[in-house]
Amino acid sequence: MKKLKKWVPIYLIALLVFLAGCSASSEEKSGKMNDVAMDSAKSSSNEYDSVSAGEKATENKTTMETGKITVSNKMVIYQADLQLRVKKFNQTVRNLEDSALKYGGYIAESNVTKEGKEQVSGSIKIRIPQKHFQDFLHEAEGQAAEVLQRTITGQDVTEEYVDLESRLKSKRVVEERLLTFMKGAAKTEDLLKISADLAAVQEEIESIEGKMKFLENQTSLSTVHIALYENKVVVPNIDKDKLNTWEKTKKQFMKSTNILLAGISGLVVFLLGNLPILLILAIICFLVLLFYKKRKNQNRRE
Repeated sequence: MKKLKKWVPIYLIALLVFLAGCSASSEEKSGKMNDVAMDSAKSSSNEYDSVSAGEKATENKTTMETGKITVSNKMVIYQADLQLRVKKFNQTVRNLEDSALKYGGYIAESNVTKEGKEQVSGSIKIRIPQKHFQDFLHEAEGQAAEVLQRTITGQDVTEEYVDLESRLKSKRVVEERLLTFMKGAAKTEDLLKISADLAAVQEEIESIEGKMKFLENQTSLSTVHIALYENKVVVPNIDKDKLNTWEKTKKQFMKSTNILLAGISGLVVFLLGNLPILLILAIICFLVLLFYKKRKNQNRRE
């Protein structure tokens, strides 16, 4: 019994040590779990906050890789300006329209200006598929009596197009990330922020796609501006009637008759229209003559 009492304090001390160790181990595990949870939350927040940085990094990467991309077909915007002197303006315009339709092109703009009967000018703007650009130019120049001016320019937009294509790919990646974050967003504040960023990215995507479509249109169809000039030599026509003596005589007779009738008509109008005045003048003249005649007779008697 004495031996048992001797070992009781030892057992109690050992039990306290064991319980203290278990408590410390439990607190350590709990702390680790809290740290893991906090790290996970921070990681999620940092991952979304790094979208903009990731976007910039992706764009920089694709921009650096743009120089390494090789395009089999160059994208060149061709444009030609022609000034042609033609013999028949209207016929030339019709021929150019037919040529444009034959090569799959179309008339984009047309206008005509006439300066009296001696000069006709105008311009026409035609869009032609690039593969038929040279063929159409040869046909257009063949319509001219004289080529006054010929200018052809080409603008290489291959690098610009490839850069836009790379930027579009990077924006698509960012768009997918934002859509993923939007599905997992739990707070209204985060949802609004992601929605605003997504709208900005989608607007940039639409802008890039618009520029790409413009370049595709400009490179697939070449533009040809043609100015046309027609100078007409006006030769006065000889009136055959002037060479006919009988016709000339009749015309002169009618002309003289018309003049005579016009004179008679004018005289009649003058006399009838001024009849009151003429009557007064006639009476005055009659009295003057009568007085003069009486005076003359008196002088003879004396």
